[in-house]
Amino acid sequence: MPSPTPSTPRVAVLADSDTRWKWGASTAYRIHPEARLDGYLLRGRATPTVRQLTEIGARAQTLREIRGIDFLDLMRADAGSAEPYDTVVLSLVGGGVQAMLHGLARAWEGTDRRPAVVTGYVGVVYEKLADGLLLRHGADVVLANSRHDADRFREVYRGVGADDSAVTECALPFLGGDRYTGEHAPYTVVFAAQPSVPDNRADRAYLLRRAVEHARTHPGREVLIKLRSKPGEHTTHIEELPYQKLAAKLPGGLPANCRLVYGNMGEVLDRTDLMVTVSSTAALESLHRGVPTAVLTDLGIREVLGNHHFLGSGCLASWDDLDAGHRPAPDPAWLARQGVCADGSYPHAFDAVREKVAALRSAGPLPPLTPYYTPRTAPGYLPGILARYGLDSRGVPVAGYGPEGGEAPGGLRRVARDAVRDAARGAYRHGVQRVAPVIRRWGQL
Repeated sequence: MPSPTPSTPRVAVLADSDTRWKWGASTAYRIHPEARLDGYLLRGRATPTVRQLTEIGARAQTLREIRGIDFLDLMRADAGSAEPYDTVVLSLVGGGVQAMLHGLARAWEGTDRRPAVVTGYVGVVYEKLADGLLLRHGADVVLANSRHDADRFREVYRGVGADDSAVTECALPFLGGDRYTGEHAPYTVVFAAQPSVPDNRADRAYLLRRAVEHARTHPGREVLIKLRSKPGEHTTHIEELPYQKLAAKLPGGLPANCRLVYGNMGEVLDRTDLMVTVSSTAALESLHRGVPTAVLTDLGIREVLGNHHFLGSGCLASWDDLDAGHRPAPDPAWLARQGVCADGSYPHAFDAVREKVAALRSAGPLPPLTPYYTPRTAPGYLPGILARYGLDSRGVPVAGYGPEGGEAPGGLRRVARDAVRDAARGAYRHGVQRVAPVIRRWGQL
């Protein structure tokens, strides 16, 4: 992590899950390689655990959990400090970005100088394109992870008559690692599991069974089932049917050459000879490094699965193909449009972003943040989004959501508050992973 100096840019990253923290911190360092980075983890159902943060490896000068309204209060105070933040990265779900944009617009009213606000997407954008983009409109910079995405983003903004100048093409900020140079010993196949794709027991059990059968068909290979989280943890997407539980019920268990693994994806890719997934962003990471990559067609090529994003990639294949020895070969033109940067251009992928942010910083006072959604353009939609984050339609905290920092709680009070919060979070996760699936099954009877 860079050491701060008097001229070091100060950057704040607000993230609401493990993968969004990874994206946000990585993006901050791509824009400001020498940044002093302060990390803020939005308190909620997906706030990452210490294990998840350690696995990600993204570092910050400071890191704390915070409520959205307290982040806004902090930004209000920071804007009047001697050395205010230069850049704020909002690495949140779309509704969170929208709420923070309105809250920040209110918090920075009347200030002579405010930070540049940057936002974007963690990975492949294959659903809710218009919804997610319009919720991010109003930031100074909306990052597009590829030329393909940049074209689509601008088209959406122009389609509603909104300014599209914030859209800036780049690439995923966490690509990297050594290029694939040939087979390892043993030959290693990695199935990158996803928390919510597919979303039903039968399909998830099928994918697990096929991975296990591949290991049995090829006893000389090692098959790793790469998992995102452990039971009880949450990621960007809710995982109701963890593969750990499905694996525990397999007749005969996992063969000796097949196992569940955790850890940093970059480290797993160091030993991967074939990446297999339905539609995980891990496919883009492996393609960047030249690792043979298969996007599964077993469950169909469907928008709900996200694998339709890979049409034309040359990577679509079934487990039957892979069992027979097929190794997909990606299409170079598709890779170029998708920001994979497999041609060695990655070091320059963030040049345009750095130039834009530098221009914003040197342009003098920035104009107020002006999201497309307002009480006039979306009176039946925006208030509900803001309310979920404790804000009224003007971006002001509602009664009962005052800042926590006004009175330091005593030791017993703080312990009680933390215990209640942890219990509530645990109850929520129990409901998501155990109760909700049962209720849904009852509804299907």
